[in-house]
Amino acid sequence: MKPETQPQDDLAASGDGSYRSGPLRGLSRNVLLLGWVSFLADVSSEMLYPLIPLFLTGVLGAPVGMVGLIEGCAEAVASILKPLAGRWSDRLGRRRRFIVGGYTLAALAKGLLAMAGSWPLALLARVTDRFGKGLRSAPRDALLSDSVDRAWLGKALGVHRGMDTLGAVVGPLLALWLLQLNNDNLRQVLWLAVVPGLLGAGLVLLVRDRRRQEKAQPIKTVAAVRQEATGGSLPADFHRYLLIWALFAFCNSSDVFILLRASELGLATTSVVLLYCLYNLSYALASPFLGSLSDILGRRSLLIAGLLLFALVYCGFAFASSTLHLVVLFLIYGLYMAATEGVSKAFAMELVPAEIKGTASGMLGFTAGAGALVASIVAGLLWEGPGPWLVFAYGASGALLAAIGFMLWKPAGGVASKAA
Repeated sequence: MKPETQPQDDLAASGDGSYRSGPLRGLSRNVLLLGWVSFLADVSSEMLYPLIPLFLTGVLGAPVGMVGLIEGCAEAVASILKPLAGRWSDRLGRRRRFIVGGYTLAALAKGLLAMAGSWPLALLARVTDRFGKGLRSAPRDALLSDSVDRAWLGKALGVHRGMDTLGAVVGPLLALWLLQLNNDNLRQVLWLAVVPGLLGAGLVLLVRDRRRQEKAQPIKTVAAVRQEATGGSLPADFHRYLLIWALFAFCNSSDVFILLRASELGLATTSVVLLYCLYNLSYALASPFLGSLSDILGRRSLLIAGLLLFALVYCGFAFASSTLHLVVLFLIYGLYMAATEGVSKAFAMELVPAEIKGTASGMLGFTAGAGALVASIVAGLLWEGPGPWLVFAYGASGALLAAIGFMLWKPAGGVASKAA
């Protein structure tokens, strides 16, 4: 059942209280601001996503292999930095400066990419962009968690993911429109992508850091006891959670392979981009609802359902043979993302004390990023060898293993029991 008591904002004295009624119930000013920031930043990033390979190869003359190297280096930097930034923000007790710096760096990096005249400068631009992402991600997720009552955490992260992903719908469509207006001038569109990025970086200045007030806790949670005993290390339950999630992460390759599958079945580039937008629209619209549902049913139940859905969809991609199949699969794939992305973060941060939420979010991000890198390398080899069907069988098997792991695992009491 929905909690009967009204969630109380941790810092009502700051004036940043949560909404008490209506569809925004339980959400604070910080949650909505960060949602709009992420929306603008994702519009900017996703305007570039379908254009970067074309710009690197067609305009800068980089070989195709160099495109993979540039993107691999960029994502590796983001993955490595996430746990470091999260832990640093925990120690300082401040999140906002990391968020401001991260979004600003990413916005400026897009301008650097637009002015690049050779691939080495493009490499620097992409690494700087992902450096900004790595710097902001874990502190932002921790601040989102700090900004709402635990009873509304799933809803808050779901709303944030929904607004972020809505930018991934608007961005590619805006890029296609701007390309038509600018006679397919890629560099001009790259310059225009800087604008929403800078707007988002400016809006983040309105976000407030949260200082938690000490509250009387007659019964300490398991996580809190372990925190005192271990001096700040991550609890055993979190490590178990991370291990189970890694079973999936190291089989979950880049979404580029489902786009390649659509292209292989005969869809034109514009149609592939539209399918990608359809997937993001499904993801964006379902995220707030499924995030809220995890507050009621529990995080573990939603994660298991999402992983089983992933396995089903990947089996579908292996055997898809028509455009209609692809439309249905991309729509369902968006539901999988909505059931796991924000929920997995909410679960992770409920398994640790408030003082190390940034570290927990960063470790989860690192695991997902490192797993995606390994899985994508394996998927590329499988695609060129046995064929695409094995790429999707590989991904589905990882999702099934992780789902079984979550079914068998029983988190300890305290905070973890509320997530189970």
